[in-house]
Amino acid sequence: MTTVDQQQHLPGPPAPRRRSRRDEILEIAVGLFASRGYHGVSMDDIGSAAGVTGPALYHHFAGKEAMLVAALIPVSEGLLHGGKARVAQHPDDARATLADLIDFHVEFALANPAVIALHLHELDRLPDEPRRQIRRLQRLYVEEWVAVLGKLRPELEAAEARVLAHSAFGLMNSTPFLGGEVDRRRRAALLRDATVHALLGK
Repeated sequence: MTTVDQQQHLPGPPAPRRRSRRDEILEIAVGLFASRGYHGVSMDDIGSAAGVTGPALYHHFAGKEAMLVAALIPVSEGLLHGGKARVAQHPDDARATLADLIDFHVEFALANPAVIALHLHELDRLPDEPRRQIRRLQRLYVEEWVAVLGKLRPELEAAEARVLAHSAFGLMNSTPFLGGEVDRRRRAALLRDATVHALLGK
């Protein structure tokens, strides 16, 4: 169990920076890609939705492909960084680590359904190098979960724990398909409970 003083020195996600015009344009583009598909959106559509002229839009991004890269790589980096930070907080308590990882990912999934939809449907449109980079970051993030599961369920082989981890991501990353019939807090609780059950069987 870590002390309060130790927690103050643990690595964590970088402090949020002030949103730039580029960030705002990227958020609009991600929303359009998620709702209409990559091929259903043009640079003109994005510029119109963002209130930006063509030359100003290309000042920020070389094209739609660059927007995909800018949207997906930082997300994968952030998940890995956040996952490692939460594992570091509980070096001797795997159950607390797992609970923290689940809370972290559920909050991410609820806050970023458009990014998740973009990743699910458009990742293969990226060039080879950024796609490989994202896949590598994702594998490293999965292995953080696999290591924790190995401590909680030593009867599992690593490959089996990996199957469970991916099934958990499927549950938590279902947010693009959830309606608003259930309020956010209750959705978070349901997703957390379902994920715990999927991973631990209870």
